[in-house]
Amino acid sequence: MKTMKKVALLLLSLAILSTAGCGRHSSKEVYYLVATNLSLPYWQTAAAGFNKAAAQYKVTAKVVGPALYDAQSELAELHKAIAAKPAGILISVADVSVLQPEINAAIAKGIPVITMDSDAAGSRRLFFIGTNNMESGRLGGLRVIEKLGGKGRVVFFTLPGQPNLEERLKGFKEVFATRPDIHIADVVDIKGDPRTAFDWTTEAMALTGDKKIDAFVCLESAAGAVVGDALKRAHATDRELVAWDVNQDTLDGIKSGAIDATISQKPFTMGFVGLRALDQIFHDPPKNIGKDYSANSFAPYPVFIDTGTALVDKNNVDLYMAVAAEEQK
Repeated sequence: MKTMKKVALLLLSLAILSTAGCGRHSSKEVYYLVATNLSLPYWQTAAAGFNKAAAQYKVTAKVVGPALYDAQSELAELHKAIAAKPAGILISVADVSVLQPEINAAIAKGIPVITMDSDAAGSRRLFFIGTNNMESGRLGGLRVIEKLGGKGRVVFFTLPGQPNLEERLKGFKEVFATRPDIHIADVVDIKGDPRTAFDWTTEAMALTGDKKIDAFVCLESAAGAVVGDALKRAHATDRELVAWDVNQDTLDGIKSGAIDATISQKPFTMGFVGLRALDQIFHDPPKNIGKDYSANSFAPYPVFIDTGTALVDKNNVDLYMAVAAEEQK
């Protein structure tokens, strides 16, 4: 009996060692993060999360896309990624009309695709990981109303056609609709160049009377610091500025008083959770990857994973700066 027990234990040990040796993952498994504007700190943070998850799983991560805002270049990178037949693709959609057909093409070839940061809700992507952009727009809108006392003219700096920014603008408009004395003076397409926002703000300082601009809202992460700089140079202490994301220069702007507030997101979390989710799908694929799971009450996937958002101002900026400094160690 003792001999049989020893044999059983030996076989069990060998099975455990065999399983550990083979492992679930392999460096041959390649996952892509495809985005645009990769030179921004926001996307460097997202890439760090994506790469950290890949390192934990011992798989290969590739982050590709143009350094500046360029939807067509992002499309080209997505096309190359699909041709490489990866284990999965995580993508931020710069322009739905440009990228949706290629996302659908990837799904048709059996490649799992998840959107992050900016969605393509009408595509065959499996689900979206990111910010509730409508809600973050409402959060920013309430801040503008509070600071302007419910009356004033507001300008937005944005990139038309990018789904997440369009949703944020909708959130602002929804809140402003409850305050008839808040008017949207203009929605400016900065075409991915924050210098456009700087120049526009500088010229706006000359507007007075019923054309005066009382508040500036940057719906993307690059323009906040430069708009704050333009206001500072003009000594315009009577204007409201709401930025986006927690780049170091944006946090510095809040600390100095050039920026009133910013809306924080969690790009690191989006990248980290995104790769882990793709890995799970690759190793446990659905029977039909091209199925519309959004209309399925028994779907194995959510429609949306909300990574969270918050308003950062002078009351909590030190906390965000401390966390950023700790992560850089």
